[in-house]
Amino acid sequence: MSASRLTFAALALWGAIHPMYWFVTYMQQTGTGLSGLIDAWYVNASTTGLTWDLTIAALALTLWILTEAVPRRHWLALLCIPATFCIGVSCGLPLYLALRRRD
Repeated sequence: MSASRLTFAALALWGAIHPMYWFVTYMQQTGTGLSGLIDAWYVNASTTGLTWDLTIAALALTLWILTEAVPRRHWLALLCIPATFCIGVSCGLPLYLALRRRD
């Protein structure tokens, strides 16, 4: 496995664990659960802008994955779509780049 593929895989792992730590911490501190976390994404213009920025990036990544993976029948790459929407772009993008590498 190449150094770049390992780097992308490590970034995907970090992108899964690090943000999730903060999400879980917030939900434990506030006791509001997932609905409270989603409400916090729209608490002010800054967080709303960041939420939309990441949503648009997630949609663009999804289109990229679909236009590359489906014609090539690279079905494993489709796992990056739920990783993107359930975990985040910080996991889905480097995971896709790691899976996309052929070396």
